[in-house]
Amino acid sequence: MSAFPQGLPTDGPLTIRPQLQQLGERLLKGKTGAIVAINPENGEILCMATNTPNGSDVRQAIAKPQAPGSTFKTAQALVMLSEGYVTPETTVECVEGITDGNIKVGCHKHRSPLALKDAIAHSCNTWFLMTFASMINDDFMYETRDSAITVWRSYMQSMGLGGPMHIDIEGEQGGLLAGADYLNRRYKDGWDGKTIWWAGMGQGDVTLTPLQLCNLAVTIANRGWFYVPHIHKNTQNKRYLTKRQTKVKEEAYQPVIEGMKGAVDHGTAAGIKTTYPICGKTGTIENPGEDHSAFICFAPMNNPKIAVSVYVEHGGFGADMAAPMAALIIESYLKGQLSQASRARAKRIENKKLN
Repeated sequence: MSAFPQGLPTDGPLTIRPQLQQLGERLLKGKTGAIVAINPENGEILCMATNTPNGSDVRQAIAKPQAPGSTFKTAQALVMLSEGYVTPETTVECVEGITDGNIKVGCHKHRSPLALKDAIAHSCNTWFLMTFASMINDDFMYETRDSAITVWRSYMQSMGLGGPMHIDIEGEQGGLLAGADYLNRRYKDGWDGKTIWWAGMGQGDVTLTPLQLCNLAVTIANRGWFYVPHIHKNTQNKRYLTKRQTKVKEEAYQPVIEGMKGAVDHGTAAGIKTTYPICGKTGTIENPGEDHSAFICFAPMNNPKIAVSVYVEHGGFGADMAAPMAALIIESYLKGQLSQASRARAKRIENKKLN
């Protein structure tokens, strides 16, 4: 087996599956990014493949928070459904984006209006910008903007986002989830839902690590609970044996999961054409240069066995690079090997150099 990324523990047996680790490292050749896979049932880390211009480095997965892009729309939907601010039937008009003053935010071509499940499947920016901004500005539900963002942040933190989860690997970092204190310091002249609406689509005042993104997929796969991810096998540390519940209401998960299934069946990730049921969400992260490519997913839809996050810097659309990588990791784990067509696809990805 190839060497583990710099910084991974070497003491005692690890939960890493060599077959997945090797595949992940192959897929990331010539690229900068991370692939994380976790067993939702027990929090064991099955794969933590990374690559940088200087070689593999575990910090790429656990200590480099970046904007999650549209993968974060799943978490946004869960919060707003739990708060009763939206329902699965809530629709928003969108004609290739939204214009607010001199700000224009584009969107994929899709029919309009869309309800929640299709807004997830087709990654409608307008749906999530508008609903998130409206929730933060709702002075009937929340006494102040500060209280609205505090409620929002508490849900996100309960999903393991925004701060270190205290995994058993040194050097973990948390990222950013804008809270009231942070926003009041940053926006001296005041702020409201429109000021921070970019967070509705996973940009702006929110950053997460690939590890946290994978754990988000775990919480959705499990319909509301997770174990703190860990890499040491047969741990007796109670931190990693304690089931943690999110604040999200149980009934919020099903429409989000159906939306993620729709993303793979007929939405933004339909191009990966899996022969097994994956629930996933693409992310395309705007930044200087080529977009970053992200994808979170789990499989099967019911009784899930694996959750995966992929984050590839300058990899283009989420469906271009990250989603096919994740599909290969899942196939290798669930089937035990890759089909001939998948091996050819893996080779094409391996040969594509980005750094």
